[in-house]
Parts: sequence; C-alpha cells; structure tokens
Amino acid sequence: MLTFRQLRYFEALARHGHFGRAAEECAVSQPALSMQIRELEKRLAAELVERRQGATVLTALGVEVARRASDILSAARDLADCARHANEVLTGTLRLGVIPTLAPYVLPRVLPALGGRFPRLRLDLQETQTKLLLQELIRGTLDVILLALPAERPALETLPLFEDRFLLAVPAEDPLPEHARVSAGDANARRLILLEEGHCLRDQALAYCARRADAETGLSATSLATIMQMVASGYGVTLVPEVAVDVEVRNERIKLLRFVEPQPKRSIGLAWRPTSPRKADFHALGGVIVGALDIERKPPRASRARQDKARPAVSS
Repeated sequence: MLTFRQLRYFEALARHGHFGRAAEECAVSQPALSMQIRELEKRLAAELVERRQGATVLTALGVEVARRASDILSAARDLADCARHANEVLTGTLRLGVIPTLAPYVLPRVLPALGGRFPRLRLDLQETQTKLLLQELIRGTLDVILLALPAERPALETLPLFEDRFLLAVPAEDPLPEHARVSAGDANARRLILLEEGHCLRDQALAYCARRADAETGLSATSLATIMQMVASGYGVTLVPEVAVDVEVRNERIKLLRFVEPQPKRSIGLAWRPTSPRKADFHALGGVIVGALDIERKPPRASRARQDKARPAVSS
C-alpha cells in the first residue's frame, strides 16, 4: 500500500534533486528517506530515480509519479482544510503569498484590519516573485496569493480587487512640468531604471514602453526603494505603482507625473487553486484588502501628482 509519507518524501526529492536536502525538509535522516523511496519503487515495481555519483535524476516514470504525487498531496491538504474551516470564515492558519511590489505597501494597511475583524486567524506570509509563488500555490504549500493579474496559470481561480495605476517618477529638475501628462515616449526618451528580471513590474513597464526585454534599459535594481534613490540622484526615471507612492516617494528630489489616457496600470487580485474549499475565506480576505486600502489610501501630494486617484473596487 502506498503511503502519504512515501509520496511526500518522493515529491520533496523531485523538487530538490538531492537526497540530503529532501531529508532536511522532511525532518528525517537521509537513510530513512531513501528507504521510504525504495519502498515506493518496490510497491510500484518500477525505478523512479537514477542514482548517480553526485546527482539524483528522475526517470521518465519518476517525473510523472512526482507530478501525480504533488496533486495528491495538494488534494489531501485541501481535504484537511475543508474539515477544519467548514463552519467559520478566516479562522485557523491561512498561508498567503504576496509579490514584493505589493507586500510593503499593502500589508501594513491590511494586517491590522484583518486582525481586528478575524482575531482567530493566523496568517503565514511569504513574499517572493510571482513565478515562485505560483509554484508554491500549485504545490499546496500556499493557500492563496496576492499578485498582478492575469496569473500565468490559467487553471487558477482569481478575484480581481483593484487597479493600480503607474506614474512616471523623474528627478525634480527634469524639464517636464509637474502638471504635464506624459507618454511612453517621454519615458523612452530617458534612461529607464527597472527592477531586475523575474519581477512582473519590470515586464509591465517594458510592455507599456514597447521595449523588448533584451533591449538596453539602462540600470536595474532589486527593490523599488533602491530605484527611487537612483531616480532622486538623477540616474534615470522609472514607472512606480500608485500603491507604493506614500512609502517610496518621500524625497523632494523626485516628482511624479501622470500618463496620458489610457493610463498604464496593473490589475491586482487574489489567486487560488480551483480545488480549494476555502473560497469563502478568499473572498472575505479580498473584502478586507479592498476596505483597508479604501480607508487608508490618500491622494498623492499636489507636488507629486495632482490628478484623481484610482479607488480600489472589487470586480465581478
């Protein structure tokens, strides 16, 4: 009889490609993990792993078994969630993933509201890039993620929450007047500073400016905070999400300019597995996020951007 332990150990080995790291994740000794995987191979009467010197490679069947094991383990987690959260909304543990261009700006507003309304909720947070969050969500180690839509995995269910418009951040001495409405051409005429590869915000900025990902874009950085310092020092310009303005644009050496219509923007929402039984939790979480941003979010200062702001609204 196959066991969940065997599947969990083998799925960990498939991800890490290393017996030692898989054993460490599963909190067992390497011999114990290896024994369980050999028992799995015995039960299936098939070789799943090629054991080479210094490397672990799955066989073709091993790859398929790993994929199915991941699905089974994810379904088992969903089943447990169904039993634990059948009667109450947002209780127990909720594993939430958030992309880095949202976490520092949304979470400080949302967490107090969430804790006030749902005191029995324990939130486990993970902040990383979209691709990794999607992998963890599919694998079942995250319940729901907050990201820019559309998600790369079309099979996921999503809930749009609000639209986050982009502004052009330029040095204060830039000749463009503060009241000007700028275009993609204005950004392209200057050195464009972007986040490093892997951030969806980088791809969105390139798409709006109609620039290839492999084109010369000037400088790059790992965080918006670093980019804004570079802009303030006159190294270039960048597209900054409106949700980040109050945190990242406090330097008087920077001015923010709005784009001409249609303004560039990203759709922010939640995504989860279609098999998850916690959809009521995710909709409740979306409502808290929208409500918290609507209460806390304020128009940028007049010296930054004088036009109207985007108000969060749940889309159907």
